[in-house]
Amino acid sequence: MLREAPQPPAAPEVLALMALAHVAGDEALGPRFLALSGLDAATLRARASEPQLLAELIGFLAASETDLLATARALGVSPAALVRAGAALAG
Repeated sequence: MLREAPQPPAAPEVLALMALAHVAGDEALGPRFLALSGLDAATLRARASEPQLLAELIGFLAASETDLLATARALGVSPAALVRAGAALAG
């Protein structure tokens, strides 16, 4: 039986953008992130590539173990990988 080669970890920006897509598509998380961040959808789209915003998004997820675990599961990564990505983006 052939085994698949392990995938290299995604770059922090890529992982955070995947998390953003998950949050934006979730009917509970998306509106809650917008409300807590003070952003509207247009501003979020315009700033989506900014490392600081992506770090804040991961911080938002990390503040709720349930949200962090659900997002990590949806992305097929470990919660620790998401937290590391947020730390790398925060500088």
